[in-house]
Amino acid sequence: MTTQRQALRRSRSNRVVAGVCGGLAEFFGVSTFWFRLAFLVALIPGGVPGILIYLAMVFIVPSE
Repeated sequence: MTTQRQALRRSRSNRVVAGVCGGLAEFFGVSTFWFRLAFLVALIPGGVPGILIYLAMVFIVPSE
């Protein structure tokens, strides 16, 4: 029995800015809320960690 896993992609249907959180949620099978909350928490200590990670994901992860 083999389970085929989808590739990580930025979501076109579940997006607020660039679809990074929606794509991560679809890939891991969890609610988008948790990824959005994680990026929000990463923005709190000055904003740089969250913004850098998000921008890196925008350029690295391909769109659907």
